[in-house]
Amino acid sequence: MTIVEVLKLSADYLQKRGSDSSRLDAELLLAHALKLRRLDLYLKFDHPMSEAELAAYRALVARRAKGEPVAYLVGHKQFMGLDFEVTPDVLVPNPDTEVLVQRAVEIARESNRPVRVADVGTGSGCIAIAVAHYAPNADVWGSDVSREALEVAARNVERHRVADRVHLECGDLMQPLAGDFDLVCANLPYVAIGSNLPLEVAAQPARALHAERGGAALVARLLEEAPARLKPGARVLAELDSSILAVASQTAARNFAGHRVLRDMGGHERVIEAWS
Repeated sequence: MTIVEVLKLSADYLQKRGSDSSRLDAELLLAHALKLRRLDLYLKFDHPMSEAELAAYRALVARRAKGEPVAYLVGHKQFMGLDFEVTPDVLVPNPDTEVLVQRAVEIARESNRPVRVADVGTGSGCIAIAVAHYAPNADVWGSDVSREALEVAARNVERHRVADRVHLECGDLMQPLAGDFDLVCANLPYVAIGSNLPLEVAAQPARALHAERGGAALVARLLEEAPARLKPGARVLAELDSSILAVASQTAARNFAGHRVLRDMGGHERVIEAWS
C-alpha cells in the first residue's frame, strides 16, 4: 500500500471513531511513524510502505482511535508557533489558550522596563516560555504542584533556550514564588469534578483538569490571593470556561479595581483579566 492509500483508509477509520480532525491526525501519526516531516508525506504519496512501517503506524492509529491525544503519541505539540515536548504528565497545549498568551505579551511589551511575570500552574511550561520568547523584557516564574510536570517544563525551557529568564518552582499557586509581580498568568484546572468529557480530554491528567466548587475553586482562590502579590498597576490573566465565569467575575469584583473577559478565536469566553 502507498502512503496516500494508507492515509485515506486511516483518516476514514479515525473519523468513524469520532475524531473531528481525522485527516490531520492520520498525517501527524504517519509522519511520526516514518520519521518524516508532515510536508514530506505529500512528496512521497506514491511511496509503498513496508510491513514493518504499516505495523508501527497501525499501532499508533489504534491508540488514537481509543481517544489518546495525538500529542502524547508523537511526543510534542505546536503552540504559539513553538514546538513543545508533551507527555501524559501535562495537559496538551490548547490553541484556545493562545488568547491569554497574546494578551500577556501585549501587556509585557507595553512596558519600557523589565517585567516580572508569574505563570501559575505552568504544566508543560508553554505559557511561560511563549511569553519569554515573544516578550524579551519578561522574566517569568512558573509554579506547579506536579514535579513530573515541572520536569517536562524544564526540558522545554532548555529546548527553547530561555533558562536565563524562565524559572520553575514546585508548590501551590503563588506560594513558592518570591517577590511581587507585574503580571500573573494562569491556566488552572477549571472543570467540574464528575464532568462528562470527550475521551481525548479525559485522557489528560485529572489533577490538571478538575477543581472543586463546580470547577471554580482554584481560579477563585488565585483571584483572592493574587492582589497581595501584585505591584501597582499589575494585572492577572486566568483562563476559564463559561461555566465558572459568574464565580470568577464575582471574585474579581471583590478583589480588584476592575476586570473584563476576553474571548477566544471561537468567540467563547476564555480569559478573565483583572487589574488593581
